[in-house]
Formats: sequence, structure tokens, C-alpha cells
Amino acid sequence: MADIQLFGKKLTNNLEKVIVGKRHPIELIVISLLCQGHALIEDVPGVGKTILARSLAKSLGCTFNRLQFTPDMLPSDITGVSIYNQAKREFEFRPGPIFAQVVLVDEINRATPKTQAALLEAMEERQVTVDGKTHPLPGPFMVLATQNPIEYEGTFPLPEAQLDRFLLRVRLGYPNASDEIEILDRQQLRHPIETLKSVIKVAELKEAMQEIKKIYVSEGIKRYAVELTNRTRQNEDIYLGASPRGSLALFRTGQAAAALEGRDYVLPDDIKRMAVPVLAHRIIVGPAARLRELSAEQIVQEIVDNTPVPGGEYGATSRK
Repeated sequence: MADIQLFGKKLTNNLEKVIVGKRHPIELIVISLLCQGHALIEDVPGVGKTILARSLAKSLGCTFNRLQFTPDMLPSDITGVSIYNQAKREFEFRPGPIFAQVVLVDEINRATPKTQAALLEAMEERQVTVDGKTHPLPGPFMVLATQNPIEYEGTFPLPEAQLDRFLLRVRLGYPNASDEIEILDRQQLRHPIETLKSVIKVAELKEAMQEIKKIYVSEGIKRYAVELTNRTRQNEDIYLGASPRGSLALFRTGQAAAALEGRDYVLPDDIKRMAVPVLAHRIIVGPAARLRELSAEQIVQEIVDNTPVPGGEYGATSRK
């Protein structure tokens, strides 16, 4: 798995030319990319959510479109529309901005639920249906969505079905003082994203995506991932637990995390590291827990801390 480890380092190092002091969130975005998943970048304004998404797009040799969501946006503004061609006397499809390999959906929670729903088919099935005709999206296809917390005015909370289609959720947080000074220094003359170059080719990306699927996962690790997901459905602080899609996401991100560490097998630590970003946005916190000001991340972390870790059933020696 040395090639995937090199792939990850090359992409991560390139992104760190723009995003300062946020290696863990960057690695999560790389994991989402390798797993052919979509990522939701959620945090307060001004911490670099959009810049991180734009930097990833520039680092890849992929087509890129950006969608700025607003309350007056319509679903056809995303998927495209059929227009009557008078010369040919027939309707022809004009593809919307969703037809790109990397799509940045900026401030996704500022659009109405009807417009947000236009992304559901594209994110899950990699296709768009307009006027009864299905149009496949280019591959590889990834949606990077940013949103501000729903407590801010003028936003529409994402429905559970939409959140479940994001492989993981990433939070950036404020930089520390030294990192913030470095940000000032880097942007004194111009923004570093202006000089960012592509370091990954599409063929390399597709190959890495296929290699991830070959990472060995023991039966013990599979049971561990499923047990973590099951406990979100049984926890008294959770009104609605994670779906089987959450177990699959843990399974796949565990493979990617292992590969980025240079291993061809998954350890329990890989699953533990991915549990919060993969499961926290898939649960609904119960009313009693909200009164105690418990966050979804805290509840999932408590589940991870209290779930027994499998032993002796994982590792290279157990592979057949």
C-alpha cells in the first residue's frame, strides 16, 4: 500500500500549502475522496471551508464546478433543463453545473429543501433524471458541501436523508495563534490558492480508488464496525440511530485510513478514528440529551469508549 500512502502524502502536502494547521481535516477529505464518497464541511464562517474544497479541486486533474446555494435557487439550476431546439424540432438537454467530477456546493443549507433534494439522486446513484430521461454523471464524482451551523439566520437544516448520503462530516475549527499569524504572512501579497498546481491525475485517482477496496478487513473488525453502529440505535440519548449505510461507511473509511498508513489490513484503531466523523451526522440527538447540552460527537465518542475492542482477530497474520 506504499503507492496509496504516497498518493495521500502528495495530496495532503499540496493542500497544506493553502490550509494551515488542519492536517486531520485534510486527511479526512482525502479519505472521503479515496472512498468515492461525499464530504460535508461544517463550521462557522471564515475558517476556510470553501478554500479547502477549492484547493482539493485544483489539486486534482478533474473537471470542477461551483454552486453557490441561495434561497431562490431552483432544482433545474443544478441538474439542467430540456430546451426546445426549433431547428431540430426536438427537445435537447442542457446539463447543469452538477455535471462535473468535483462539485463544490457552497452553503448548502441556504437553499430550500426542494433544491437540496435535487442532489439526492446525483450523490447516491451518480446520475440525474430530467423529464423522464436519465443522464449519467462523469466519474469519478464527488460533492464537497459547505454549511454554516443551523443556528445562523437564513438557513434550512439538511434533512436526515441528505445527511446520510455524506460519507463523513468535517469540522475545521479556529486556528491557533501561530497558525493564524502564518495565514497572515502567506496572504500578505496574494492568496496561495492562486499558485496551487494539480498534483494528481485522474488515472491515478481511479487506480487508488480501486486499490482501497482490496484492503483486508477481518471478521472481528467487521463485527466491531457493525456493533458501533448498532449501539447508536440502542442509546437512550439518541432518538434515531445510524443506518446500515453508516456501517458500510465505517468499513470503507477504515480501509482508506489503513492504506494511508501504509498497511494492507484494518486495525480497530482505524475504525475508532473514523467513528465520530462518519457516524455523528447520521444520528438525531434525543430531547433529554439536548437539554443536557450533549452533542452528537460527544455521544458517539462515548459509544466508542464503551464498546469492547476486538483482539486477536485482526492484522496481517490472520489473513488467508
